Amino acid sequence: MYQTDEVDKKILALLKENSRLAFTKIAEEVGLSEAAVRKRVERLQQEGVIKRFTVEVEAGEKVKAIILVSVQPSRPNPLVAQQIKKIEGVDLVLEVAGEVDIVALISGASMQEVNKNIDEVRKIEGLTKTNSMIVLRSWV
Repeated sequence: MYQTDEVDKKILALLKENSRLAFTKIAEEVGLSEAAVRKRVERLQQEGVIKRFTVEVEAGEKVKAIILVSVQPSRPNPLVAQQIKKIEGVDLVLEVAGEVDIVALISGASMQEVNKNIDEVRKIEGLTKTNSMIVLRSWV
């Protein structure tokens, strides 16, 4: 696996904040030429350190829920996580260690839509338990 140095880490931090930041601006921040920054970003992409550039959209007043999922020991967690990820309204799926196996963030335009999506998660074969929590407020 590719080892990032301190300059790479600074570049990644800047791109996490704004993935559209011009290479010239990044170069000013890290003390390299624009060409050197461009080559580093290309290498980070080729090595799989940067998987994609994305846009985060504020979609207004969406209802959000977190669902905690426990999976039967005989059922592979990655398989269940992939099934959850395919459900409409699922924004994020995390495989975790602890009392539960998977955590998913679900959002929708209404409580009914979120509830429908949670019900879809509960239909997945091999789940032993789910626990859903409605998000009241978030700080990012």
